[in-house]
This record gives sequence, structure tokens and C-alpha cells, in this order.
Amino acid sequence: MLKTSLVATLYTALSLSAIAAQASDMSDIEALRTDSMKKLVVHAAPKETSDVPFTLQDGTELTLAEIDGDVKVVNFWATWCAPCRKEMPALDALAAEFSDAGLTVTPIATGHNPLPAIERFFAEAGIEHIDYALDAKSKLARDMSVLGLPVTLILDAEGHELARLTGDAEWHSQSARDIVAALLSNADAGDN
Repeated sequence: MLKTSLVATLYTALSLSAIAAQASDMSDIEALRTDSMKKLVVHAAPKETSDVPFTLQDGTELTLAEIDGDVKVVNFWATWCAPCRKEMPALDALAAEFSDAGLTVTPIATGHNPLPAIERFFAEAGIEHIDYALDAKSKLARDMSVLGLPVTLILDAEGHELARLTGDAEWHSQSARDIVAALLSNADAGDN
């Protein structure tokens, strides 16, 4: 019985220290927010996300937790949304800079977005480093409380929501790049 109690105590202590370390890391992330990134709401603790699937370009269904990456930037957008279209090249540049370091950027077109319109927009905007996904019936968006567009989530490797930004932002600004670099660094430190 003593052994079980000791194991439980150690487990609890390690869990609490991990939570405290993550909270400290997230306050460090919060301090990096400037300009349009000030709209980024950094959560004190990771939040669970939906298990409602969305569809990749090739027809594969995934959940947010199943997206590859140490850090995931998930952008809910639509072809008809001007602020969404404005920020997409910056999301593409962010992916180009950090994908080798473990970042995955996934724009999910939610609602009615005809494939030809998405493909035409990606071609015209020169989007080359990210692939779009679809949430045609907005089930995932509704389940994630996405009430307007664009909304961008930052998730950890397990798919927990670390932060959320409502509205458009300059996703390749120095602030955004510093935040992503710090999150990737935190993810690497957690792997050790």
C-alpha cells in the first residue's frame, strides 16, 4: 500500500510541475504578442478540442488531434471572406519558414466553398506551402465555437488548444514568428 501511495504522490507532483512549467511557458508566449498578434488569446491551460472530423484535399478525414506537427496552426476561413484571403499569404510564409521545425499550418475552408474557387484563390495568391482542408457543413467550426471568420487556433502536438485569435492577423510578422519559434522550442524541451 505504501508503494502505491508513493507512486501516486510522485505522479501528482510531476503532473503539477508539468502544469506549472506549461503555465510559465504560456505566460512567456503571451509576452511576445505585439501589433495584430495582441488579439491572440493565450490560454492558462491547454483546452480540449473537438473530435469532429474535417476532410483533406485527397478525401482523407482527420480530427484536429490527428494533424501532424509539434505545433499546429489551424485557420478557419472561407473564399468569400476578405480578411481570410488577406492573411492567407502570411500563413503560407509562416509554413514555409517553420514546417521543417515541426509546424503544420492547416487552413480549413468552412461552410460553402466550391473547390474551383479555393483552387483559383490558392493559385492567384501563390499559396504553395500549405494544403487546404474542408469543413463543408461547418460541423467542426460549430463544435469549436467558431462564430465568425477568420479564426485561428494554435494547438500542441496532441491537438489541445493553446491559443486562439479571432479576426485577421499578420501571421508572418516578427511577433507571430517569435511566438511560433518559442512554442516549437517549448515542444522540443517537452520531448526531452
